[in-house]
Amino acid sequence: MRVLLTGASGFVGGKLGPALEKAGHEVRAMTRRPRSYTGAGTPVPGDVHDADSLREALSGCEAAYYLVHSLDEASFVERDADAARNFAAAAADADVSRIVYLGGLGDDRDDLSEHLRSRREVERLLGGTGVPVTALRAGIVIGHGGISWELTRQLVEHLPAMVTPRWVHTRTQPIAVADVVRYLVGVLDEPATAGRAFDVGGPEVLEYREMLRRVADIQGRRPLIVPVPLLTPGLSSRWLSLVTSVDRQTGRSLIESMTNEVVVRDDSIRRLVPFEPMDYDSAVLAALAERAREKRAGRTR
Repeated sequence: MRVLLTGASGFVGGKLGPALEKAGHEVRAMTRRPRSYTGAGTPVPGDVHDADSLREALSGCEAAYYLVHSLDEASFVERDADAARNFAAAAADADVSRIVYLGGLGDDRDDLSEHLRSRREVERLLGGTGVPVTALRAGIVIGHGGISWELTRQLVEHLPAMVTPRWVHTRTQPIAVADVVRYLVGVLDEPATAGRAFDVGGPEVLEYREMLRRVADIQGRRPLIVPVPLLTPGLSSRWLSLVTSVDRQTGRSLIESMTNEVVVRDDSIRRLVPFEPMDYDSAVLAALAERAREKRAGRTR
């Protein structure tokens, strides 16, 4: 099957492209800079904010993966909504049979953060022109280069003590990036997943505090974690920008989302794309191993 992959050079897309090729699919990797693209698939020029470029990129594709967001910009809600409208219209014009979207977990009955509400809106807008959408909703994705994972790793690595907001007691269901990729590939060949949304997560439900402690244990560290009820998202994002590489805007959006419990409510995807997801410690070890390999490769270049 010929598929268009947006976000092909990103955290998830960079791993999804090779997996799709291994599964026998023809990958067209959409990028704003095709000449410098070195990942899997055939690079094609395209920009989600340029409707004409999308029509060309989608031409001849049977399915498309949508892995785009603008979380590092203050106007991300509007920009992501406009991009989703453009993509939905172009996909319909190109007679694409399926859009596969990676969104965010969260119970619609909760007071969702702006970030999670935006992910839901994008999901809705992608299906607005009639092209069936398969949405996979994930919480924290564990893997080298992922923003949420890097925030966790760098906090543990850089701080012997952490003064944290109450969100450290929020429950989440982290998932390894390798397992996200397995689901993304698997749904494409399963007709029953068309036009449906699925929760995806690893086998463990953990508080953020426990996630930090277990990363610290694996690395042989013993940080002191002190929750402070009055630490606001604004103050937290400033603090994060000082001690991690996550920029303030992205940090604030992520922190606001950490007030929402993000756990799997419906595990029906497990029956349609069956495999055993990695536990949290295994996902952490895989992420740390990939980082170590990349550092070694960097020293040899």
